[in-house]
Amino acid sequence: MERKELFRIGEVSRLFHISISTLRYYDRTGLVCPEYTDSDTGYRYYGAAQFECLNTIRYLRELDMPLDRIAGFLQNRDIGKIQELLQNQEAEIEKREQRLKMIRRKIRNRLSQIQDALSSRLDEICLVDTPPRRIASIRQSLGPSDYQELEYSIRLLEESEEGTSIFLGKIGVGVSGERLRRGEYHSYDVVFLLLDEEDTFQGDTTVLPAQTCAAVRFQGRHEQAPGYYGRLMEYIRREGYAVAGFSREITMIDYGLTNDTSKFVTEIQIPVNKSRPT
Repeated sequence: MERKELFRIGEVSRLFHISISTLRYYDRTGLVCPEYTDSDTGYRYYGAAQFECLNTIRYLRELDMPLDRIAGFLQNRDIGKIQELLQNQEAEIEKREQRLKMIRRKIRNRLSQIQDALSSRLDEICLVDTPPRRIASIRQSLGPSDYQELEYSIRLLEESEEGTSIFLGKIGVGVSGERLRRGEYHSYDVVFLLLDEEDTFQGDTTVLPAQTCAAVRFQGRHEQAPGYYGRLMEYIRREGYAVAGFSREITMIDYGLTNDTSKFVTEIQIPVNKSRPT
């Protein structure tokens, strides 16, 4: 055996920037076996044939191709096979790119939502113009403290989804327009997901039109909401407006973001008609 023809595993590791443990794994799995293993010392020696395989593996791994596919190609190397392999990998990369873009938009949305909540002017009622919004909703009666029922309703909404509501838009609850007019604010009858523009949702969705809403933000969660509903309805009547749909109540900052309850922020929006009665 000539030294110039074969290289020990440590030398191969340095030449290819592949760890010795990885080379040993390749040997155990049959992906790349040494040209020769010394029966006395156990030293592994690699030659030109293994170098070609290692070059191919390193190239395909740089393309983020999984080892099982690489192994299949090495067992049956062919121009048509490598074309198919690369085309399939390109298609998968494109899917990942789209998902990463969506994740980036999600991160930006969440950062914007947090900053918006942190800059809230609490306990002030105002009119806000909301853009068209897409929601998925379910009719469900529950009280402000019925978190188990709320979670169950969320699971029902996401039952047919590949992902989960954790990755969708904001979760909210609402009181129907009829019950708002009757002054019944101590339980909810709507649970909804306020979907972001990039969200895909397999179930039924509704697009809420652009609306003007009477809104208030306050420190706390749903348990403190009834009193604020009363104030909102007083404001709506005093200003001569009329309720134009169910309320949208969303906890913008809660235990999902902080353990500091003094930073909790909940918003209630009630859509109203702008026209005043004559």
